[in-house]
Amino acid sequence: MSATGPEPHIPVFRPWYDESEPAAVKAVLESRWVGQGPVVDEFERRFAERVEAGHAIAVNSGTAALHLACRCLDLQPGDEVLVPTLTFVATAHAVCYCGAEPVFVDIDPETLTIDPDDLQRSITPRTRAVIVVHYGGHACPMDRIWDVAEAHALTVIEDAAHACGSRYQSRPVGGLQRSAFTCFSFFATKNLAVGDGGMVTTPSADSATRLHSLRWMGIDRSSWERMGGNARGIRNCDDSRDACSSDDSDDRCKWQYEVADLGWKHQMNDITAAIGLQQLRKLERGNERRRRLTKRYDRAFARAGWLRTPIERDYTTSCCHNYVIRTAHRDRLHAHLDRAGIASSVHYVPLHLQPYYRGDDRRSLPIAETVWRRLLTLPLFPELTDDQQDRVIDAVLSLPDTGTESERRLAAEHERGDR
Repeated sequence: MSATGPEPHIPVFRPWYDESEPAAVKAVLESRWVGQGPVVDEFERRFAERVEAGHAIAVNSGTAALHLACRCLDLQPGDEVLVPTLTFVATAHAVCYCGAEPVFVDIDPETLTIDPDDLQRSITPRTRAVIVVHYGGHACPMDRIWDVAEAHALTVIEDAAHACGSRYQSRPVGGLQRSAFTCFSFFATKNLAVGDGGMVTTPSADSATRLHSLRWMGIDRSSWERMGGNARGIRNCDDSRDACSSDDSDDRCKWQYEVADLGWKHQMNDITAAIGLQQLRKLERGNERRRRLTKRYDRAFARAGWLRTPIERDYTTSCCHNYVIRTAHRDRLHAHLDRAGIASSVHYVPLHLQPYYRGDDRRSLPIAETVWRRLLTLPLFPELTDDQQDRVIDAVLSLPDTGTESERRLAAEHERGDR
């Protein structure tokens, strides 16, 4: 309690905006072109450059990115796609949208990313692809995953919803050539936050062409192109002659287009892309602040024997999307922080335990089933001040490290499981 009243509430996530985002949106509104157009094109180009990707295709959500990546595989009923169980539900839903079946895979107990050994064990003759999730911004061990996938002719899709600005080895996530697609989310809680939006990157020109069509109803030319924006090989026609009857795609009128595929209305608009460009401009500064805050948490909690802090393997540089501790006192700590005006959350309940995916024939995934019960996400965002973080730290450390008998028993079980 401060001298003037209750301390302000501290959220788990908060997007970092300044005067540049409203100015960019204002410029788009004043242009009178607010749909998919030149600002989306620029955002795609700059994002591809940033992550060193061959192609980047902007969409209206991270879920749409995953959906279209799966759609490009032409999955059929009965096909299986391997998915880590500790992820947001969109990762699995995208597989179901395409008529295939997600098969859940256990996680590494330290990094919370997909376990390559269980991945190997989960492959069947019906397996077509694997979606890996860079949990919290910590990249998966991609070389091991690619080796397993290539040995079984599986396509690799990276779910990088948490990993905008992360690196694997010396390369940015999004530009790793052995993956067919990498899918980003720009939801309001993400490091690059536009409200709702996403991006698919790919090294394949053919895949990029198809993605551009699929995101806009299967149409081969956007409205911006048909209005003369960045269209190439398109001529004007006049009413005095039937110049638009040719089947030659390089000799069409501006208004002409073809529907070549069953697509969706998944495209991004210029308002969203304008915010994205400003967010991209300061992405690394925001991620550096996240890394500094992460180190402050690590130092503060180093001697708290009743909780464990996140780790970072030497093959990755995380963008530190979230800060997830582990404690047997998870629910009690969550309530304790709430009373102190500090938000916390859980990422995630394993998907194979959710009602929609829970079935009598489900596999046991013992690591995820144990670990998720002690995960707690603490506040982490670029505008989190040192003073606010100190409030979080003090509140966490003020929780007594002795709990109920059941909590002590659970803590002992967790310690045995970690060894």
